Amino acid sequence: MTTGNKTVVTHFLILGFPSLKNLQLLLFFVGLLIYILTLSGHLIIISIVHIDRCLHTPMYFFLSNFSFLEIWYTSNIIPKILEVFLTKNKSITYTGCIAQLYFLISFGTAECFILAIMAFDRCLAICNPLRYQNLMNNKICHQLAVCSWISAFIINIPPLVAVCRLPFCGPNEINHFFCDASPLLKLSCANPHEAELFNFIVATSVIVSSFFLILVSYVLIIVTVLKIPSTTGRQKAFSTCGSHLAVVTIFYGTLMFMYVRPTSQISTSSVNFNKTVSVFYTVVTPMLNPVIYCLRNKEVKDALKRAISEKHGLIKKPSYIRRRRTN
Repeated sequence: MTTGNKTVVTHFLILGFPSLKNLQLLLFFVGLLIYILTLSGHLIIISIVHIDRCLHTPMYFFLSNFSFLEIWYTSNIIPKILEVFLTKNKSITYTGCIAQLYFLISFGTAECFILAIMAFDRCLAICNPLRYQNLMNNKICHQLAVCSWISAFIINIPPLVAVCRLPFCGPNEINHFFCDASPLLKLSCANPHEAELFNFIVATSVIVSSFFLILVSYVLIIVTVLKIPSTTGRQKAFSTCGSHLAVVTIFYGTLMFMYVRPTSQISTSSVNFNKTVSVFYTVVTPMLNPVIYCLRNKEVKDALKRAISEKHGLIKKPSYIRRRRTN
């Protein structure tokens, strides 16, 4: 669209992975498989937590929230890149691109908050077990989850507004596989310093503050666990944190590399490397999280076994029910 002597960009082109243009069909099937596995894994976790009464605890309530977030997080990105791979339709509207960016940073922020709350929950359970039920009851759990969602969407409005105020009148090719802030700001025909500053401040504040809360929680957990006299007791206490710690390490490691630095420091030569890192926290990590929680968590594995056994009628009914039917 042309306004006066300037051309206003109404569509962007998502380049994806141009160096792999001969493997587009293979990438489509791999991406589709990953997407199906991701959705299936998180839906299984949500279903198991909802069905099994043994998992009706704050720890698994927040885990199901995290899985719900992961579903939306990946669904915001993967379907579009699958369309690019299959149909070669790289076009995305300006509104669609801005919406994808907003949901990306908002869902990512909410995940940071939920992971921090999960660490705080484990800290309360291990460090203050006698008051845990009162400190983390159902009402407080729901309030924390709702606050995480609402605050995540509110806190990202200023950087989004700063991006929307920028004019886009030049090239419209986004050298990425989704509408991220860094490649989008590079296309602006005005100085994006203000938008970069807003994005850097919000991203750094969210990531560093939530990671700091997680770090403090685990320091307190370690101090408390080391005071437990029995080796079995220490192992049991640490086992409830292992899955969460693995997810935090992968998720925050990639996020800090990508966002806790000014956008201007991202050079053109590092674009492909940045895209590779982005694949980890937007595609690979969400797929691995259900596996990590299922394989490293005995309670989740037991709940899955019970659900499968009940479905196939492998769990025997209590003897008093059998006797009553016989009579």
